[in-house]
Amino acid sequence: MQPIQLFALASKQAEWLSVRQEVVANNIANANTPQYKAKDVASFDAVLDNTSMRMARTNAAHFGDSTLSNNVKVEEAALNDEIGIQESGNTVALSKELSKAGEVKRQYELSANLVKSFNSMMLLTVKR
Repeated sequence: MQPIQLFALASKQAEWLSVRQEVVANNIANANTPQYKAKDVASFDAVLDNTSMRMARTNAAHFGDSTLSNNVKVEEAALNDEIGIQESGNTVALSKELSKAGEVKRQYELSANLVKSFNSMMLLTVKR
């Protein structure tokens, strides 16, 4: 029997979401700091592309194996076209950061609900 990777994948995504939430919170906290450059993290797809978790490949048409690093890359965020660089040299757009915070919350809730449902399904199969 193959090990179930869903819980490891959900854990990795929770770590990524935690780092992203921290970066977004720092951007919001430094919205009035002169010369502060907004930051963001590499997408979760990029994290999965470098994961040590191997996805089962049951058909030649499926995606290939991937390899993982535990580091989530934090990089300077792309310049927001709406605000550009402010007079202070700051590049934080509060509306965009608040939108990112909401996105993190939605992704976390989705992941948590999927894990909860999968856990319930596994418990049902064990009870029989």
